[in-house]
Amino acid sequence: MRSTMMDVPLTVTRIMRYGSTVYGDREVVTLTASGVRRQSYSRTGARAAQLAGALRALGVDGDQRVATLMWNNAEHLEAYLAIPSMGAVLHTLNLRLDPEVIGYIAAHAGDDVVIVDSSLVPLLARVLPHAGAIRHVIVSHPEGPVDPPLLASLAGEGRQVHSYEELLAVQPDTFDWPEVDERAAAAMCYTSGTTGHPKGVVYSHRSMHLHSMAVCMGSVFALSERDRVLPVVPMFHANAWGLIYAALMAGSGLVMPDRFLQPEPLVRLIEAERPTVAGAVPTIWNALLQHVRAEGGDLSSLRVVPCGGSAVPRSLMEAYEKELGVFILQAWGMTETSPLGSVAYPPAGTEGEEAWSYRGTAGRLICDVEARLIGDAGDPLPHDGEAVGEVEVRGPWITGAYYKDDDPAKFRDGWLRTGDVGTIDRLGYVTLTDRAKDVIKSGGEWISSMELENALMAHPDVLEAAVIGVADERWGERPLAAVVLAPGATTTAPELRAFLAERVPRWQLPERWSFISEVPKTSVGKFAKTRMRDSYAHGEYEVIEVR
Repeated sequence: MRSTMMDVPLTVTRIMRYGSTVYGDREVVTLTASGVRRQSYSRTGARAAQLAGALRALGVDGDQRVATLMWNNAEHLEAYLAIPSMGAVLHTLNLRLDPEVIGYIAAHAGDDVVIVDSSLVPLLARVLPHAGAIRHVIVSHPEGPVDPPLLASLAGEGRQVHSYEELLAVQPDTFDWPEVDERAAAAMCYTSGTTGHPKGVVYSHRSMHLHSMAVCMGSVFALSERDRVLPVVPMFHANAWGLIYAALMAGSGLVMPDRFLQPEPLVRLIEAERPTVAGAVPTIWNALLQHVRAEGGDLSSLRVVPCGGSAVPRSLMEAYEKELGVFILQAWGMTETSPLGSVAYPPAGTEGEEAWSYRGTAGRLICDVEARLIGDAGDPLPHDGEAVGEVEVRGPWITGAYYKDDDPAKFRDGWLRTGDVGTIDRLGYVTLTDRAKDVIKSGGEWISSMELENALMAHPDVLEAAVIGVADERWGERPLAAVVLAPGATTTAPELRAFLAERVPRWQLPERWSFISEVPKTSVGKFAKTRMRDSYAHGEYEVIEVR
């Protein structure tokens, strides 16, 4: 027996049409050097139609890749809507990577057109020699004209340079949107490439639509018309965690920080525009906390702050609640999972330490994301909260392959191998103890670098702490703790070791300590432990031994 339900495709186009009409009076606010720009969703939909017409006039008539090298702003939102909806593929480029790496990614993806913010033109000029297939460069410059010599630096044999606003000005504000196959590619994003070349993940219209619905669920971020969403997380990083399309779907307003990601302008933006939901990595929220402590600031409009990319220290979550009245919600995901896989709300009815035991996990699995634990021998392990193995996942918004890259080691029997090690309990809460490549094997026992880091960052004088495994003649590997102290703090390594001894078994205590000015980060804000291991191997860390 077959159902009587209509087979209507789940597409980005449907999100765009709905958000720009039913919630047409909602607005996207973009921060600028002199204030903010405001644009209604209905106007955004009209400009998306103009952009689609402009791209069609440049020859984008199929699933060509249209790249963006842009900050979080209204124009990037227009590209998010227009490119997939016209049947092309949106490819967000990570502006924090080296120009040669960005060029490699653009060439690998087959980018045909790139839209670039005017402030990023110098960066694109260094990228283009490595991305020769790009035929058209479109420069977005809403705050004023760009110097002609700067534009000339982007031109090349067979490549044309255009003004974004001039292209849109000659196009009608309606477009004959095609009926797109929901399983067709809508967008693509490349992993941050901490080891080897970055790998391409291609999202379908269906996966984007379903992921947006999940983000709006009450057990996830519970978005509605009453919300204003501030995506500090870049739109080039895993779809800005799905916040952009979900906001359009739910009728939530959008507050865009553009390139102003420092604590002072972010705090001013939050005070002025009163967003209710804001997403960013822990390092951003730590910097804002230090700024508010020093300079003051009102973040009380925020009802929930999704935070991910790396483990969120409990000390940071507690500080936001006690000092600012803001709830930080830990979430877990990857570029490969669109990215949301789990969120760490505690179960209903739990309080105090019991609630914190859940909030400190990677969270409970979202409906439609399945996970399993696999042991070293490839055997499935029980979801009892005790057995430790690699977490593997599958679901409708989880990639089953990489673009033009088989990499069979990353997939097993239709499941994605996340590279994260941890436990899963009977309620579906995932607790990650480490990345598989970061677990420290000492004398045949495993030490979780994440557990040591979280314990260290609970010390009031510690801003950041990263732990790596280093060679040891007796034990094979031992932990090295690299610590960033708060300004003016004079805490010593023996004092930190004593503090840690109250929280972890003594055999896990690091003997090697190094005080550094900043923990190196990847392009998406995660601790760059590969670089730390290289720095240690080259003798760049001053190491203090405490036993």
